[in-house]
Amino acid sequence: MQSLRQRLDEIEKRPKKTSKNSSKPPSQDIKANQKTRKKGGVRREASVGRKGGGRPLSPNPDRTVEARVTACSTCEAEIPETHHQLHSRYDKLELPEIKPIVTRVERYQGTCPCCGQQDLAPVPDALAGGSPFGASIESLVTYLRYGHAISYERLHQLLDEIFNLSISEGALANLLARVRHQLIEPMAEMHAHLQQSRLICSDETSARVKGHTEWEWVFQNEDVCFHVVCATRGASVIYDVLGDHRPEVWVSDLFSAQKSHPAARWQVCLAHQLRDCQFAIDAGDAVFAPVMKHLLLRALSIHKRRESLAPSTLYQYRLDIKRRLRRILDLQPDQADGIRLRNRYNDIQEHLFVFLEDVTIPPTNNSSEQAIRMSTVFRKVTHGFRSEWGRDLFAAVRSVINTGKRQGLSALKAIQTALSPGLSLFQPS
Repeated sequence: MQSLRQRLDEIEKRPKKTSKNSSKPPSQDIKANQKTRKKGGVRREASVGRKGGGRPLSPNPDRTVEARVTACSTCEAEIPETHHQLHSRYDKLELPEIKPIVTRVERYQGTCPCCGQQDLAPVPDALAGGSPFGASIESLVTYLRYGHAISYERLHQLLDEIFNLSISEGALANLLARVRHQLIEPMAEMHAHLQQSRLICSDETSARVKGHTEWEWVFQNEDVCFHVVCATRGASVIYDVLGDHRPEVWVSDLFSAQKSHPAARWQVCLAHQLRDCQFAIDAGDAVFAPVMKHLLLRALSIHKRRESLAPSTLYQYRLDIKRRLRRILDLQPDQADGIRLRNRYNDIQEHLFVFLEDVTIPPTNNSSEQAIRMSTVFRKVTHGFRSEWGRDLFAAVRSVINTGKRQGLSALKAIQTALSPGLSLFQPS
């Protein structure tokens, strides 16, 4: 009984995990009510670097309306145009009614009067038979579904009420199934680019597929972003995706599968380590975690100023960071979390500050977490995938959108490019 009470006391003394000391998302933090600002109080300061004045005028207005005074409001005398001067100018914006453009195709069959041969008239590829919905509708539906996590029911309602286009939920599913086949070639192109990458950042998150938990992996860098949803979270996914390719640098967290990467060098995500240090501080470690956190922040500060530093200065900073790290690892913390962190960093000390040796290496894996953020939102909104083709289509569309973003394309433009034969996300027209 005594040991159980002691164990209970230890558990109750443990600090609560928040987004600041763990990987817990900010949405799950307990938020206190904010104080209501009193009216007539001190006005907040203006935003630094922002000029007022409202919305800028459109450079090419569709029409211009001139409002002139015809007569004096006092004596009713006529005021000629030569006595007018411009007082103000502003824009009024409206959206026109949106309607689909309907093209009726009348295809004729001709019969030869000499031999009786019957020939069917050819039609352009864009007007071929089959689905009545063209490429612009396919791109829009894909964008709304996987760019904004809109359900089939709401998507049907949105298209009907805003675009005057009635598409049933079943037709929407059939349309997206066709899009999946159209994205096979763009996915192969992105996969090929990934397998030639020197640096790869990776992360994973859970996904629900047909009522079972699977895992969505992301592999990305500054040029390409590749998503894949698999039944396993094991390291085999990395080797299945990369094949025989061995990148020079790998950036990830400390998840066991990520540790099995095939790269020659490995940069550990420092954002995760900062949160772990903060948790140890909250738990009561005053020996190791505070100074280790300060060292990590110092290294990140140097990285932010790297472009303004001479190579020799950066080299001296790097040596100083390593000396400080060795001294910190000699500390002897007496708190459990501090001991755990010291043992961890003693094992991975060679992988903490690789980014100081190569400016192209990011110190954190935040870009991977940003790439899968929409996946988390989509999972919460839709509660997962009901089919394997829906799972694969989601991974393909997110790959297209995130790769297009890295190539300077908007989400909609990236989808349009991927669905256009002859165009490439890596060589946009």
